[in-house]
Amino acid sequence: MKSLVDILETTNSLDGDQLAALLTTRDIDVVDYLHRRARTVAQMHYGTGIYVRGLIELTNICRNDCLYCGIRRSNTHVERYSLTVDQVMACCEHGYRLGFRTFVLQGGEWGDERAAWIADIVAEMRHRWPDCAITLSLGEHSREVYALWRDSGADRYLLRHETHNAAHYAQLHPAEMSRGHRLQCLRWLQELGYQVGTGIMVGSPWQTVDHLVEDLQFIASFRPAMVGLGPFIAQHDTPLGGHPNGTIDMTTRLYSIVRLMLPGALIPSTTALATLAPEGRLQGILAGANVVMPNLSPGEIRAQYALYDGKAHSGSEAAEGLRQLEAQLATIGYHIDWSRGDCRF
Repeated sequence: MKSLVDILETTNSLDGDQLAALLTTRDIDVVDYLHRRARTVAQMHYGTGIYVRGLIELTNICRNDCLYCGIRRSNTHVERYSLTVDQVMACCEHGYRLGFRTFVLQGGEWGDERAAWIADIVAEMRHRWPDCAITLSLGEHSREVYALWRDSGADRYLLRHETHNAAHYAQLHPAEMSRGHRLQCLRWLQELGYQVGTGIMVGSPWQTVDHLVEDLQFIASFRPAMVGLGPFIAQHDTPLGGHPNGTIDMTTRLYSIVRLMLPGALIPSTTALATLAPEGRLQGILAGANVVMPNLSPGEIRAQYALYDGKAHSGSEAAEGLRQLEAQLATIGYHIDWSRGDCRF
């Protein structure tokens, strides 16, 4: 089985059966070897520096009704908010003083009618902090809207495909959403010159190993600059609130496989991992991840961005906890890298 890891590292590719074997093996030595090789490859490209992104959760208002998401439009238990322009700029100013050189504007999906407002925010950020990268994670929109935001100064866009399998996608989303449109949005983003990120929920309801293999094959062919892989965590006010969570083990296996497939990709060790276990984020880094995203949002609204139960948003998961983060990274031989941190393809 270790030979499969060597083949993947050498060729950046495995067939479906081989990928399934790595995902399902119970041989702890093989899994440990997979993580060690991924960690080595990550260090070959990025050293022991971990990039930090300042996450600003712009709004928890969303037009979609995804069955797993705590800010779905049908959830009447959420206190809705939208940050003002002044609040966004204050978050960025605070983050810049702390040392952040990448900002991520994330939020529920508005309609295209708010596109110009987002464009104005991006343009102002680009004017005030020209040395910073601006990442958007605002869902599905028209090609024209993506072009507007790109022209306004956005560098990167995160849009997880969640699952590449069409039938599985339909199980997780309302009828008005489709896998085909999600994939079309990803193609538009690449065509427009964004550094594009995609990824999946690991352990989502009804997910199979075959689904994960299909996801890996899509990621390998699409060659995103960023790959977001986070464990599914149920939110109690959603239709899927009773399903079991994903696991750190499967998530970190996927980190390592993706690292060996795409050695120069940016792979965040997600907040969801830290939510499952205090050391979860460090386990992600030791499996080949090289990005973390501390929360820069105003403290009073963080709990309202309740994508899933127990979402970590304080301590080392927050901008004010950078000293704690630095200390945690030092325990495993890593440090914060404060640069913009572009992918290295």
